[in-house]
This record gives sequence, C-alpha cells and structure tokens, in this order.
Amino acid sequence: MSDVDRVRWRCRRGLLELDLILTRFMESRYGALAPRERDIFLGLLELADNELWDLIAGRMDLPEADRQAMVDQLRAV
Repeated sequence: MSDVDRVRWRCRRGLLELDLILTRFMESRYGALAPRERDIFLGLLELADNELWDLIAGRMDLPEADRQAMVDQLRAV
C-alpha cells in the first residue's frame, strides 16, 4: 500500500460530510501539498470527527496560522 493510499484510508470517517470533504481534498489538492503541509494535514486527521468537522464548518478556528491555513484549504473544496 502506498503512502497516499494510507492517507486516503485515514480520511475515511464516520461523518458523511467529513468523509466527502476529505475525499475531495485528497483527489484535488493533496498531491500538490509541500511536505510540511502534508504533515499538518496528517495532524488534523488525528482529531476526533466532531472536532475536525467543527473546524471545517467554521465553528472553531485554530491559533496556529499554518494549521488554520490547512483548514481553510479544506473549507475551500
């Protein structure tokens, strides 16, 4: 299994909305991410579904600019 396949598998979530956004992101933007951005994305995948959804839905923001920039990319898909 390739690294991209592993990340794609980690994008599978219990919340349908989250699953759809993460799948679209993988298809449209993941390949163009710099290594640091990929690390940030993987860190966001460590969050619980509800917490990640609250970030993407705009109910929460992150104090770290680089992590918030990744959330903004997720919101844009």
